[in-house]
Amino acid sequence: MSPLLRFFSNYSSHHFRKDLLAGIIVGVIALPLGMAFAIASGVKPEYGIYTTIIAGILISIFGGSKYQIGGPTGAFVPVLLGIVMAYGYENLLIAGFMAGVLLLLMGALKLGSLIKFIPRPVIIGFTSGIAVIIFTGQMANFLGLSHIKQHEDFLSNMKEIFLHLDTINLYSVTTALICFFFIIVTPKFLPKIPSPLIGLLVSSIIAAYFFPGQVATIASTFGEIPNSLPRFHMPQFTLEKIHLLLGPAFTIAVLGAIESLLSAVVADGMTGTKHNSNRELMGQGVANIITPLFGGIAATGAIARTATNIKNGAVSPMSGVIHGLAVLLVLVLLAPYASAIPLASMAPILMVVAWNMSERKEFSRVLLTKTSDSFILFTTFILTIFANLTIAVEVGLLMSLILFVRRMSTSLKIDQVLPDPTDKKVRPVIAEEGHDCPQISLFTVEGPLFFGAAQLFEHSIMGAIHYRPNVLILRLSKVPYMDTTGEAILASIVKDFHKHGGLVLISGMQPQLMDVMKRTKLFDMIGANHIFSHTGEAIDFALTKLDKNKCLGCKQYAFYECAELSVDTKKEKKTDKGLLA
Repeated sequence: MSPLLRFFSNYSSHHFRKDLLAGIIVGVIALPLGMAFAIASGVKPEYGIYTTIIAGILISIFGGSKYQIGGPTGAFVPVLLGIVMAYGYENLLIAGFMAGVLLLLMGALKLGSLIKFIPRPVIIGFTSGIAVIIFTGQMANFLGLSHIKQHEDFLSNMKEIFLHLDTINLYSVTTALICFFFIIVTPKFLPKIPSPLIGLLVSSIIAAYFFPGQVATIASTFGEIPNSLPRFHMPQFTLEKIHLLLGPAFTIAVLGAIESLLSAVVADGMTGTKHNSNRELMGQGVANIITPLFGGIAATGAIARTATNIKNGAVSPMSGVIHGLAVLLVLVLLAPYASAIPLASMAPILMVVAWNMSERKEFSRVLLTKTSDSFILFTTFILTIFANLTIAVEVGLLMSLILFVRRMSTSLKIDQVLPDPTDKKVRPVIAEEGHDCPQISLFTVEGPLFFGAAQLFEHSIMGAIHYRPNVLILRLSKVPYMDTTGEAILASIVKDFHKHGGLVLISGMQPQLMDVMKRTKLFDMIGANHIFSHTGEAIDFALTKLDKNKCLGCKQYAFYECAELSVDTKKEKKTDKGLLA
């Protein structure tokens, strides 16, 4: 059941009035943004309006966040523009539809929680990179440059702008500056009125009355905006197209999942609620499956519009539905007026959006740490701008994984330890001082025993033993995890000791290690009677296996007076100190 339907059990007219006000305000903000994002994505502005209406309503009905506002967002701009230029608008719809199916599957398979494992530096890096692309992509409209050709790569687009600087239109610059002025000033004097709407209206009116025909408008560039929703249209799916567009669809799906869940988390923080991540992905999937059938582009949760929705008193998903209906009403009644909006008025709106989404403070904070996270952040940022988002995220994730494995491998700590005769506590310092037993070797292992640290484990154990002891005791209580590579290395050590007539004892194993060892039969190889809960028990058992002829019987070694050495195992079971594993 959707959040909208669940909420109706306690819904009242008072709640509706709050949702109505919030929905109308967000709808007013969403209208120009929807057109602007569509234009920036290389498609007609009405497609952004259709997305705002259809996806906005569906995400609110089927999503997992009570306050989420969905629609076209700036994060999709470089991705959608690249798809349009490479494959065309019709294939963009197919890619969006496929992305919706992937999102639906992600939600159904309960993969919503996996998104949180994407490192923060990667998210900040590609978000800041997208902001740069959006900002620079609006320079041509801001300056009113003519004969500009769009390219897929950033450098070619920047070159295009510099080559056509001689076509700058001062009327466009004036219109853009007026819009920008009101976007900045309006919140200071009229905080409850959407500043992009004021900037858009004032700059459009001034351009229409003081220098008509001198500034490119939506109508002169894209044609008149129709005052109705498009008819249902099923794109032509073929196996060849599906194979061709699988990569772009996956990029849209992953980016949409990240953006929507980040927005939902922001909403949770502002309201003290908790969203359902898997239901949210399924809602995003439904919206992105249906929206392309009516000409709309990819949609996801919009953080700024969601925050605005909450700040204006929304209490349920009904506000998101109302926001979509409000945009529909404007489309039906005011489409001719929307067609007269100058492109120069749209540019500063997107530039401000880019500035707000740039994560500039967080970007600087992470960069100044001068750590591996800084390197990942900068690399993802650069690749987003100069390559593409897919490569940036893939490289960022791969770098994060490699550095994580490196950090975890160095976190493994292996100490050769021996009991102190004064208090029978095991201490590594005694072994370091040269006191050792020729028949028993005792090691404490701390940290995960996985593929990144397995070789270190083997070299540390075998390298520390310059002789062949009768008994090897491994204290594994501080090993939280072991994979099959770690198990294989441990198995090779056990086999080597068994081959030479030695004995391996294990103490203090965690349940995960026990499970892996039983599955791989290593548990049987070691023997159940050689696995102990406490180190003291293992030492007592080891003392019974000593060769009396090899015992030197002198106080030079930590295990001196071996025959008399005993451990109070009952005391160990009450505390984790001393010889405990």
